[in-house]
Amino acid sequence: MMNRLYTGVLACALGGFSLTYGQATQQSPAADNTKTNKTDAAKTTADQQKQNKSDLEITRQIRQTLTKDKLLSTYAKNIKIVTQNGNVTLSGPVHTDDEKKSVEKAATDVAGAGHVKSDIQIAAKEADKKTK
Repeated sequence: MMNRLYTGVLACALGGFSLTYGQATQQSPAADNTKTNKTDAAKTTADQQKQNKSDLEITRQIRQTLTKDKLLSTYAKNIKIVTQNGNVTLSGPVHTDDEKKSVEKAATDVAGAGHVKSDIQIAAKEADKKTK
């Protein structure tokens, strides 16, 4: 009886230790977007998105086109799209110049030439960052 109790207590203690240890080693550092947020202050933001039907439809169509494109990275599919009075502003990071061009083309196809402003940046992929 004492052996079972001792074994149970030991198992719980070891299990708790492994859970605590696993959590401590798997946590990522908090993202620090202070620099990005300061530079984004002058840019168009999502809260400036107009709520009229035509602007919402333009944004929806662009987003739908991007999410269907299997060649785009998750970054490119999650680009910020803000439409105000038929004019679209794109911002955020993509991995390559080709992705940037694809996103801009999708927006231009929907909103029309002269109605798209691009503030898209090309960001290095995580693997590229580690090798630098």
